[in-house]
Amino acid sequence: MTIDLALDSHLVILGLLLVFAIAHSGLAALRPKGEKLIGPRLYRVLFALVSLPLAVILIVYFFNHRYDGVQLWQVQGVPGVKPAVWILSAISFLFLYPATFNLLEIAAVQKPQVHLYETGIIRITRHPQMVGQVIWCVAHTLWIGTSFTLVTSIGLVLHHLFGVWHGDKRLQARFGESFETIKSRTSIIPFLAILQKRQTLELLEFLRPSYVGVLLFTGLLWEIHPFLMRVTRNIYW
Repeated sequence: MTIDLALDSHLVILGLLLVFAIAHSGLAALRPKGEKLIGPRLYRVLFALVSLPLAVILIVYFFNHRYDGVQLWQVQGVPGVKPAVWILSAISFLFLYPATFNLLEIAAVQKPQVHLYETGIIRITRHPQMVGQVIWCVAHTLWIGTSFTLVTSIGLVLHHLFGVWHGDKRLQARFGESFETIKSRTSIIPFLAILQKRQTLELLEFLRPSYVGVLLFTGLLWEIHPFLMRVTRNIYW
């Protein structure tokens, strides 16, 4: 692949990430007004109809171009790297999965609401999806080792860091002092609040069927990963 084509794909993925970030964060910011206009359920559906197709486009483009650019390192043949990548991926899904949220609300079966949580994964970090995304990016950048993957990972991490600031700002505006209380007892950096004795770790809160589901999902993903690669090659762009 020529340098020009590789550079093009790097710019395209950054553009796709920017479009997704604007749409995703923009709709999150407009949620209070949007729910007043069309109701919480319909706004959740609108959010999904915008966010999910953009996410699919991002994923397919990443799969098809992940080896673009410069090969910065090659560790796929190093013993222990492959299981380490999958273990990190499994851990990332435990954070990425919104275990503290009601899935029926996410699917708009029940009326979607904004909640304040201080249990489960929130005791470890107030922004588990950001932490999960960082772990996922580290694992996949280590495994693939290309400049395209590194650029994608940097873009994803920057988007989630913005989401940390934006999410806290929205919760502060909605909940005020109640959010400040939870903020004082939690941390963005994993385990920091626990180490500082501002929070305790309650392991029994993690005994949930959903976490078993995440581990099963990771195992299934391991098995069908080659199939997914073949499918995305047929949707080349």
